[in-house]
Amino acid sequence: MSDIAVRVENLGKMYCIGRAQQRHDTLRDAIAAGLGSLRPGSTSHEETIWALKDVSFEVRRGEVLGVIGRNGAGKSTLLKILSRITEPTTGRAEIHGRVGSLLEVGTGFHPELTGRENIYLNGAILGMRRTEIARGFDEIVAFAEIDKFLDTPVKHYSSGMYVRLAFAVAAHLDPEILLVDEVLAVGDARFQERCLGKMGQVAQAGRTVLFVSHNLASIQTLCPRVILLQGGCASDDGGADQVIANYLGQMHSKSLQPLAVRGDRGGSGEARIVSASVASRDSGQAALRTGCPVSFRFEADRSRPGMSIQFTIYNAYGRAVANFNSALRGSEDITLELVTSHFECHLDELNLAPGSYRVNVALLADRIMLDHVEAALMFEVSPGVVRGRPINSPLGGGDAILPHRWEVPR
Repeated sequence: MSDIAVRVENLGKMYCIGRAQQRHDTLRDAIAAGLGSLRPGSTSHEETIWALKDVSFEVRRGEVLGVIGRNGAGKSTLLKILSRITEPTTGRAEIHGRVGSLLEVGTGFHPELTGRENIYLNGAILGMRRTEIARGFDEIVAFAEIDKFLDTPVKHYSSGMYVRLAFAVAAHLDPEILLVDEVLAVGDARFQERCLGKMGQVAQAGRTVLFVSHNLASIQTLCPRVILLQGGCASDDGGADQVIANYLGQMHSKSLQPLAVRGDRGGSGEARIVSASVASRDSGQAALRTGCPVSFRFEADRSRPGMSIQFTIYNAYGRAVANFNSALRGSEDITLELVTSHFECHLDELNLAPGSYRVNVALLADRIMLDHVEAALMFEVSPGVVRGRPINSPLGGGDAILPHRWEVPR
């Protein structure tokens, strides 16, 4: 038997922008599609984009491979091809073994069937016999913590219940190859820890794991080897520490470029963020220190009614620390009721532990993403003081410092 579990050779996937990938189930649909191409201004030349291009690698049996990269780098497309959800445009992928995959929430589940029925359905899809599924049934239910809702149609499940059951099924039905996408972010911290522990057990049992995540700390903990995808191409492949360090270095370099000229962004493009900055409001200290007052400032190239800005602070390893959204402002922030292209967010205390942080920024209007830039801003926090308590080093269990007091009950 070959020692290779997954072999990818010159894999590529091309999409046509603006064209729906749909079937024409009736003659009327086919005629309508044909007439649409004859409209004035229509053209046979369509814009295309390569979600993946010339990607090649091998994964040995029992190996745990992490896949990282920015949004739109091709990570999810790669797993969809390996899961046989979509076909490649070029190249080939060989899978040697039974695959269990957890991609988008609910993929592979029938919404009208109950949790119990979906467990047996997924097992059958994996090629397992009913007796094999029954042996792992109780363990799946216990892990997913859905015993009270086992006979409820999954269309009534919350997103958390959905993903717990989906992961439990994928990990417990004896797959030889486990493919896991970023969907673990749907669960709470306790569930994410249990998932990472289970993937570790699957790997120790000699099975193969491909894990896609933006959480670099989880990738570094679980995956000895990491592949970095950039623009659909595999730009780095090696030890986790080295690849992650290279990736962070590239993100830092990107953040030094003027936002107005950066092309690595998402959204409709109707408006774009052209500047982002953070500065201390402490008149005696220009450096950002733990506990000091700060202001984040953003500017767009145009304004429109209902436009809001959202930004998320991440630590150096990709874990979200805090999120801010101008659409969720309080009634006292009356200045933002004006149509504006300038946004300022003031923090009276920067309650972050010393370390490196990055900011992803999104511009929205009427729930439409106008612009999105990863690592639009990176900043360092130096040791400081929070409510009289000196903070001189990174915290052991987190990045946020919540003001608190201790009391000894009598």
